[in-house]
Amino acid sequence: MSLKSIYQEVILDHNRKPRNYGSLDHPTHHAVGHNPLCGDRITLDLAMVDEHIEQIAFHGESCAICKASSSMMTAAVKGKTRQEAETLVNEFREMVVNGSDPASLDHLGRLKVLGGVRDLPTRVKCAILPWHTLHAAMNSVVAVSTETEEDNAAQLAVNNH
Repeated sequence: MSLKSIYQEVILDHNRKPRNYGSLDHPTHHAVGHNPLCGDRITLDLAMVDEHIEQIAFHGESCAICKASSSMMTAAVKGKTRQEAETLVNEFREMVVNGSDPASLDHLGRLKVLGGVRDLPTRVKCAILPWHTLHAAMNSVVAVSTETEEDNAAQLAVNNH
């Protein structure tokens, strides 16, 4: 099975049956993320206890890539510390935007399959939105958009690759 077909299968699976989809009754952290280019809008709830993500849920209207990335992200960070989650945010972003060496990303497990989105520059922000929203929620930022100056520079780097 080719990497491209695995990528498609994972996206379809997580789009049809997203993990941790919904909302939490009593989140300790919350953020809304928006990608105006695609129309993606997700809400992320976290219940953190002693710097650990005990519960996490997301919901909203988004494309298949954003929903799959959200689903995979929530599964990957559940039970992690804030620092471990922030490290994953940075590594995921580096993989999708800059195409990190796949050998250095083995610890990302199934998340590596989303690195294929780098070949679709117009969809990079779709994949990154949940990760920006997680970062925002953990840092008590209520709303975040993919249309920040930093993200536009990252997108230009991808488009010029």
